[in-house]
Amino acid sequence: MAKARETACAAVEKALQGAGLAWEKPKTPEVPEGAAGAGTPCGPEGGNAAATTYVVQLPGTRKLSTTCSLVVGRHTLTVQAFVVRRPDENHEAVHRWLLEHNLRIYGVCYAIDRLGDIYLVGRLPLAAVTPEEVDRVLGAVVENADGSFNTLLELGFANAIRKEYEWRTARGESTRNLEAFRHLTGTERRADA
Repeated sequence: MAKARETACAAVEKALQGAGLAWEKPKTPEVPEGAAGAGTPCGPEGGNAAATTYVVQLPGTRKLSTTCSLVVGRHTLTVQAFVVRRPDENHEAVHRWLLEHNLRIYGVCYAIDRLGDIYLVGRLPLAAVTPEEVDRVLGAVVENADGSFNTLLELGFANAIRKEYEWRTARGESTRNLEAFRHLTGTERRADA
């Protein structure tokens, strides 16, 4: 078991380095001396049988970045990435969209926490963790966190977007980062303008 964790940690680190991603040094809680798994190596600092957590910032275009945690546990690699907070409105349509898209996603799926915030989550057995597989799963996280971001905002936050647009234009402030939602504000640019 310790060898599988060590191999998985090495695969995660190789994938992150290969992709040129910024990531935090793994955090591995200490297991008291004499406890089961004490002194089991995992990660650059040695560590133990407790989970080793990597936190990585995945770049995006619609969503500037997505924070993703990769947790190497005793039996699995768990992936979790925050996508967007609980929608303000239209919950049924948002949840339906998430469930329909879960059918097409590789390695991860949309989930909601007890507050209604939306995440991408996934689990792989340690035996399946290779640098290529980690890269594939991180690609799925980026594709589905970044690629779905504007759609989820439109479905779950349309009124807030309209209010923000009105507030900014009334004060002469920039609406540049709201351009993708111009069609919601009723101020679409005309082709002949």
